[in-house]
Amino acid sequence: MSKNIIKKIKLRIEPLGKERIVNKGTPLKDIIFEYGVEFPCGGKGFCGGCKVKLLSGDVKDPEKHEKLNHKLGLDSEYRLACISELVEDITIEIPQLESLILADNTPFAFYPLDGFGIAVDIGTTTIVAQLIDLSTSQVLDVQTSRNPQARYGSDIMSRILHGLTEEGSKESKILIREEVYRLITLLVDGRNITLKKIVLVGNSVMHHLFCGFDVKPLSMYPFETVNNESVEYSPEDLNWAIDKDVKIIFIRPIASFIGSDIYAGIIASGMDKTQNLTVLIDLGTNGEIVIGNSEKMLCASTAAGPAFEGTNIQMGMSAMSGAISSVNLNNSQIDYHVIGNNEALGICGSGLIDAVAVFLQNGKIDAGGALVKKDVNLKIGEKVYLTQKDVREFQLAKGALAAGLQILVNKLDKSLADITHLFIAGGFGNFINLKNVTQLGMLEINENKIHKLGNSALIGAKMLLFTDDYTFENVLSKIEHIPLDADEGFQDIFVDKMFF
Repeated sequence: MSKNIIKKIKLRIEPLGKERIVNKGTPLKDIIFEYGVEFPCGGKGFCGGCKVKLLSGDVKDPEKHEKLNHKLGLDSEYRLACISELVEDITIEIPQLESLILADNTPFAFYPLDGFGIAVDIGTTTIVAQLIDLSTSQVLDVQTSRNPQARYGSDIMSRILHGLTEEGSKESKILIREEVYRLITLLVDGRNITLKKIVLVGNSVMHHLFCGFDVKPLSMYPFETVNNESVEYSPEDLNWAIDKDVKIIFIRPIASFIGSDIYAGIIASGMDKTQNLTVLIDLGTNGEIVIGNSEKMLCASTAAGPAFEGTNIQMGMSAMSGAISSVNLNNSQIDYHVIGNNEALGICGSGLIDAVAVFLQNGKIDAGGALVKKDVNLKIGEKVYLTQKDVREFQLAKGALAAGLQILVNKLDKSLADITHLFIAGGFGNFINLKNVTQLGMLEINENKIHKLGNSALIGAKMLLFTDDYTFENVLSKIEHIPLDADEGFQDIFVDKMFF
């Protein structure tokens, strides 16, 4: 009686040049997730975000994939990793592996301390950890990785939904704690150093999932939670095999959907130390806005982020290889740049802003956002285009952002002209064309007042390694959260700001 022999097949992954021998019938997602590939819709085959390019070989049921490709507007050479089963030797290319991860080495003022610290920015998509010499503030090493919770979906709501069950909450907590510890281990292994402090920052959902707090209040109106608190751990609490005297603190959120990444951005911008009216905007998962100075600050969260991250845009994608990141007119011809200098596969947030500006300029979109030629998509490249719905999604995001800023300015009895500095945080800010941002009315202030701050969460987390708890609480006491939907003038302002 012979035993069933499981056939082995070879999987080659580009651009990593990695080869794996796996069992025939293995789901592709089981292999490539460990390399940082995300499944934006949670692995349901709906979005196309986990597409991989076939270089040789194929997966099971190629006919099924062809039908999905047609529905999602993908070329025949692509397969959706989340529903692919390996049945033969295959070579694939994964666009996500060339995605840009934002680290930072921005200088800042500090008082020298003994020992070493680690700053960690836990983003929804990316985790960045830096090892800091506390005597010099110099970055000795940086480690980055994809947030492993992405296997439950790339957006905040997918993470919340998974964390609603006791099992899901436990899985999310273990995953993120183990991954942060892995990065910390990579930073300190082989170094003869004395680690003193680890500071973690992140949005409110990342804070709750790491700490094991109930995320149910964040899943329903009015989206309030009682767990807006800093949590201090010992290494033993987290089962981290590092010196037992290391202080580990996850900085508290400011409000239910305004996390400690925004607080860190406040510190990085210096708005807590100036008398000038200053604004910080983070166009990440949500569009968070903070305005004020050393005396008082107001903050709010808007629904601006999704469109600028490619969500709800027909050919939208994050700022990764293959994404159109900028568009301009050159002698009436449309020119564009593709990240990675590759074939254009879609368009990211910065490219979306530019494209709308270009189509307004050449008269293909009117001031109300309508396409002048009905039922004709706006072509950018050979395969990339904008639809009427895309333009409307952009208007909604642009309107939410501009309205949010206007309301906060009004609450302070100030005008937009009173703003002296506006900082744009995050990787998205590095790509955007400020001229188009102001001309489209996303930010209605002088372009010269706008500054790109980079990874403000990471900069602030490093600065918090040098900050005592008194200073931390003193700044937080000056910040007031404003729920925009409770403002009676919001709807009128929002509608007005949607126009170009």
